Amino acid sequence: MTRIYFIRHGKTQWNLQSRYQGAHGDSPLLKSSYREIELLAKSLNNTAFAHVYASPLKRARVTAMTLLDNLEQAVPFTIDSRLREFDLGLMEGMHFSAVAEKWPAVLDSFRHHPDCYDASIVQSESFPEVIARVGQAVKEYARCYPGNQNLLIVSHGAALNAAINGLLAVPMAHLKDRGGLSNTSTTILRTDDAEHFELEKWNDTTYLHKEHLDPTDTI
Repeated sequence: MTRIYFIRHGKTQWNLQSRYQGAHGDSPLLKSSYREIELLAKSLNNTAFAHVYASPLKRARVTAMTLLDNLEQAVPFTIDSRLREFDLGLMEGMHFSAVAEKWPAVLDSFRHHPDCYDASIVQSESFPEVIARVGQAVKEYARCYPGNQNLLIVSHGAALNAAINGLLAVPMAHLKDRGGLSNTSTTILRTDDAEHFELEKWNDTTYLHKEHLDPTDTI
């Protein structure tokens, strides 16, 4: 049984400001995020990892490197461009409120009705494209590490949400039913054959010891 631990990157300045970062925008991690990554590492130190994979975008790459610095084990580390965030086209860098004002139907479908999302309006990637891109990478990793091994992937909220549900064969109309993924969260899938996946844990942040998550923590 291969277990795959999916980590969303630490919280950034643009997350706090409710701005879309996407595949081309980026902003630094908040100072508080480094402490949260240390807490994440502490929660994972009893788990042996065969490999760590990360998106090349700085917010994910720094999260992965900080996590590796705090794990009490040496783990091979690979950057893979297939793990980058959802390319959000014209929405990148915009505040959520500005997107809601300019493209209300686009925002509503992106957040709640992926089966109705028209990527052409904002020149973004589509949900099927992201699911195929990230899903292909995850299946490849699982094939490389069959048996009782653990893998760790550090990526992004929108891309991971789409891809994880895609790996679970969730219908497009129900892709968002589980809700979003929070910064520095852990979601775990398991697989026996690198083709069929089961959910073990969704969006766990208990190790951060937060009484309440801020709305800007989750996408």
